[in-house]
Amino acid sequence: MAVDTPLQRTRPRHLVAGLRGLGLLGKWHVPAKSSLFRARQRLGFEPLQVLFAATAKPMANESTPGAFWRGLRLLAVDGTCWDVADTEANQAAFGRPGNGRGTRRSAFVQVRMAALVEVGSHAVLDAELAGCRTGEVTLVGRLPRSCDAGQLVLADRGFLGVPLWRAFTATGADLLWRVPANRVLPVRKLLRDGSWLSDIHAGTDPAKRDPVQVRVLAYQLKDTGSAAAQDDYRLVTTLLDPRRYPARQLAALYRERWEIESVFAEIKTCQRGAKVVLSSKTPDGVLQQIWAHLLVPRAAGTDAEWAVCESMGCSGVA
Repeated sequence: MAVDTPLQRTRPRHLVAGLRGLGLLGKWHVPAKSSLFRARQRLGFEPLQVLFAATAKPMANESTPGAFWRGLRLLAVDGTCWDVADTEANQAAFGRPGNGRGTRRSAFVQVRMAALVEVGSHAVLDAELAGCRTGEVTLVGRLPRSCDAGQLVLADRGFLGVPLWRAFTATGADLLWRVPANRVLPVRKLLRDGSWLSDIHAGTDPAKRDPVQVRVLAYQLKDTGSAAAQDDYRLVTTLLDPRRYPARQLAALYRERWEIESVFAEIKTCQRGAKVVLSSKTPDGVLQQIWAHLLVPRAAGTDAEWAVCESMGCSGVA
């Protein structure tokens, strides 16, 4: 499967270079570009999606740096968008976001993707794709299917809600999520390390009869810049025991959530190419390209992918 990269636009002749000299090609000839396009159309995106689902497994072990914390495998969830070719078919299927300037629209059609990532290995364990009008919370709500006991899932403040929280905890996974600034979390019980027990409620529970107990951690990050202000953080977690899971260590651990942003950068910037628009002019072709990009690190190995990104100086956020 040919996938454009910033290092080299992979073509069939690159894949078979040297084989003819070894006598391994026989009478076979490299197909014409048009033949490859027709083959891609016949293939569709479903086989690549199935292949991804069959191979997307945790890759880290106990010796993998940053993969585990106190016996819990670290995972992270978040969303991102792909710019795709501006065609009527793609726009009808995926939509075009607004650009914040009145009624104008963005220059490109976009596909929204939510992903579940293993922090230590940068392996994408699950992904959901939809048009840009579908919210990240909706897509992330389909990812608990790939979670299990013995995992600690990290997420940013945009995802905190009782239905999503319960969907993840029902799998046996533990959670450490950031809290929106306007969320009220009353102190039900103050714990020895300064954290406290509180409750969160669903929007459909105005009488607050069906609470979910959480532990709240509050702390500040001090920027080292000369004109920096203190940044207040609050986290909620299912890890209620302050002795086994100290608040200070959990606060330090939360920064690992940003590894998922590095994963998006590896795929969308280092692998696809910075500011590159997916070229397929049909929705089926777009989905095929995205699943192919998600499969590339599986074929090369995440260590190899990371090495390529480091060699290109890729460390930014997608």
